[in-house]
Amino acid sequence: MDFFEAQARARKRTSRLVALFAIAVAGTIAAGYFASIFLLAQGSGARRLSRTRHYAAADEAATPARDVALWQPRIFLGVAFATVAVVGLASVFKWSQFSAGGSAVAESVGGRPIDPRTLDLRERRLLNVVEEMAIAAGIPMPTVYVLDEEAGINAFAAGLTTSDAVVAVTRGTLDKLTRDELQGVIGHEFSHILNGDMRLNLQLSALVFGILVIGLAGRGVLWALARGRVRSNKNSGGALLAIGAVGLALLVIGYVGYFFGRLIQAAVSRQREFLADASAVQFTRNPGGLTGALKKIGGFALGSSLASSKSTAIGHFFFAQGFRSSFGGVWATHPPLEERIRAVDPQFDGQMFTPPEVVDVAHETFAAAGFAPGALIHSTLPNPPPPANAQAVAASVGTLSAATIANAESLLASVPAAVRDAAHAPASAAALLYGLLLADDDAARSGQRALVGARAGSDALRLLDELAPALRTLGPEHKLPLLQLSLPALRNLPPTALAPFLETLDELVHFDGRVSTFEFAVQKILTRSLALGRRPKDAVVQLYSFQAVAEEFNVVLSALAHTASNGALDPAAAFAAGAAQLKLLAGKLQLLPPAQCSFERVDAALNQLATASGPIKQRLVQAGAHVVGADGQFLIAEIELLRAIAAAVDCPMPPLQG
Repeated sequence: MDFFEAQARARKRTSRLVALFAIAVAGTIAAGYFASIFLLAQGSGARRLSRTRHYAAADEAATPARDVALWQPRIFLGVAFATVAVVGLASVFKWSQFSAGGSAVAESVGGRPIDPRTLDLRERRLLNVVEEMAIAAGIPMPTVYVLDEEAGINAFAAGLTTSDAVVAVTRGTLDKLTRDELQGVIGHEFSHILNGDMRLNLQLSALVFGILVIGLAGRGVLWALARGRVRSNKNSGGALLAIGAVGLALLVIGYVGYFFGRLIQAAVSRQREFLADASAVQFTRNPGGLTGALKKIGGFALGSSLASSKSTAIGHFFFAQGFRSSFGGVWATHPPLEERIRAVDPQFDGQMFTPPEVVDVAHETFAAAGFAPGALIHSTLPNPPPPANAQAVAASVGTLSAATIANAESLLASVPAAVRDAAHAPASAAALLYGLLLADDDAARSGQRALVGARAGSDALRLLDELAPALRTLGPEHKLPLLQLSLPALRNLPPTALAPFLETLDELVHFDGRVSTFEFAVQKILTRSLALGRRPKDAVVQLYSFQAVAEEFNVVLSALAHTASNGALDPAAAFAAGAAQLKLLAGKLQLLPPAQCSFERVDAALNQLATASGPIKQRLVQAGAHVVGADGQFLIAEIELLRAIAAAVDCPMPPLQG
C-alpha cells in the first residue's frame, strides 16, 4: 500500500463526493421548486373556488394549471437559496460537532473509553493489538472504545487525522473473536486510518445530514400537528391544512434528497471495503484471521447488527453492515459477506460457522501460547531487517506489514512492565516523559530531578523515582514508541496540569543548553498530537507549489544534513543527496550553516510544510531519507529526527532499526 497514493485517491474520492452531493442538492432544489409550484397552484385554485362556489362552472375554476405558470424564476431562485442555505448550515453544524475528532464520534454512539490500566483480559488483549499496530505504523496510539450494549460483531475507526483517531469495537467483537480474528478486524480499521478514509467518512455524514435536515423539519411540522401542538379553532381549518401541506412537502423533499445522499454514501463506502480487507491481510499475513471474523459474522444470528439507532448515521464507518439495507440492497454500505470472503479466500465453499458464544481468552493467551500470567504480548515473529536504502525508508511511510507488527510486538515485550503501565495514566505518563528526557550523566540527572520536584511537585518526583531503575534498562529504540503509547493518557491531563507539564518538559529539554534530536522529536510530536494551538479540523491544504516552500526545504534538509554528517561524510554531501530528489527546486537549494537551521527554525518550517499538498510532503520525506542514508547508515539520532519531521507533516513512519 502506497501511503501517498492512497491519500491522493482519498482526495479524488472527496472531489467526486462533492460533485455527487451537488447533484443530490440540485435534485432537492428541483423537488422543492415543483412542490412550491404545486402548493401555489392549489392555493390559487382554492381561492378561485371560494369566490365562484355559486357558479356551476366551479370545476373549471379549480384547475391550477391555468392560474400558475410552470416556470417562475423568482420562486426558483428563492427555493434554491433557501435549500442551499439550510443544507449548508446543517452540514456545517454537523461538521462542527465532529471537529473535536474521533472521540466525539465514538461517544455520540455510546462508546466507553477503555481504561488503559484495565484488568479485563479481553479489553487488555484489544489494547495490546491496537498498541502493536500503532507502534508498527508510527502513529499516535488511538484511544480505544467499546460499545458495551452491542452484542453483534463490529468495529470502526473515526477521526480527522492520525493524531485524533479512535478505534471502537462492540462487546460482541471482544467476546466472540480470537486474537488472530481481532487482529484482522483491527488491521482493517487501521487501513481506513492510513488511507485517509476517516475524514471522508465524516464528510459523508455531515453532507448527508445536511440533506436530511429538510426532511426532519417536515417530520417535525407533521408531528406537531398530529399531537395538537399547533392550536386551532373553527376558522383555522384552512391554515392547518396549509401547514400540513407544507410539512408533507418538506418531508418528501428532504427524503428525496436523503435517498440519493444515502445512495452516494453506500456507493463510496462499498468501494473502500475490499481495499481495507486486502490491506488487513497484507498487514497481518494471516488471511484466516480476517475471514474467520467475517465467517463468524455470517454464522451468528446477530451477525454484525447494531441495536442502537444512534449508529445509523455512521453505518458506513463500521467493519461490516450494521443495519438491514433498504431498496434491494442499494443502500448497503458494505459488500455481501460472501464476496468479501471470496476476495481473500477464492476457495471459500460458502459455509459459515457458529463458534462458541464466548472465546476463552485466558486459555487462548496463556495456555495455548505458553505465556506466564501477566504476559499479554503475542510475539513470535523475528524483527525486520534494517532498512536497505533510502528509498525503502521513504516507502515505509504510512504502511503496515507483518514484519513491522512483529517488530512492535518484540519491542513492547522488551519494555519493563512498570514502564509500560506508567504510559497508561495521565500523572505517571507525564513522569515517564520526564524520565525519558533525563541525561545519562549523574550530575546532570540529579539537577534535572531537582527541577522536576520544584516545577512539577513531590508526586511527580515520587513517580519519577519509582520509574528510574526500569528507565535505565531502556534502549534508545524504546523511547519514541513509549511516547506514542503515552499520548492517550497525556490527552486526558486536565488543562490546569497540561501547561505546567509542558513547561517542565521544556526546561528539561533545555537543561544542558542544547537540544538533541530526540528532545526535538518529543516536543514536536507532542505539540502535533495534542493539537496544541489548533483543532483537527484545521488540517487544510494551502500550499501546492514547490517554489513556495523552497526555503523550508533548505532549513529542514540542512538540519538533517548536519545531524547525519560524520567523519566519513560531510554535511554538503549529505545535503546534495537529498537535494537531488527535488528536480523542481534545482538551483534553489543550498546547505545552510547550523545557526540558520536551528530546531526553532526547523519547527517553524515544519508548521508551514504541514499545510502543503501530498506531493510536496512525499518529496520532503524522500529527500530527508536520502540525506539520512547518504552514508549507507541509519543511526538512531537520524531516524528520530526523520520520524519527527514525518510526523509533523502527518506522514506516519514506522520505527526503523539502525
